[in-house]
Amino acid sequence: MSIKLVLLKSGEDIISDLTEMVVGEGENRVVVGYFFTKPCVVKMRTTEESKDKSYQISLFPWLPLSKDTKVPVINDWVITIVEPIDTLREMYENDVLKKKNDQTASAAEQSDLVISN
Repeated sequence: MSIKLVLLKSGEDIISDLTEMVVGEGENRVVVGYFFTKPCVVKMRTTEESKDKSYQISLFPWLPLSKDTKVPVINDWVITIVEPIDTLREMYENDVLKKKNDQTASAAEQSDLVISN
């Protein structure tokens, strides 16, 4: 399992269990894209009640109307791939990967996370 945070050309932040889509073998091996398994959009907003720099993070299913849990994304749409912070990774693991029907879960069923800087 390789949980990554991905920034797409569309500006969306996606957290997903990521695997490479490759063509060829050995020295001719080329990454042409990625498979996003159970992808979620990460939404971040500042909390109004806090004067410090706190953020509330929510996860929403990406492509919620699709039956597919594994979505192919071509290389050209990916700007960067990074490691998510530990609390975001744990939120994704607990709220998405451990749920059986996370792709049909409503936004209200997704938990929020508050991070203070």
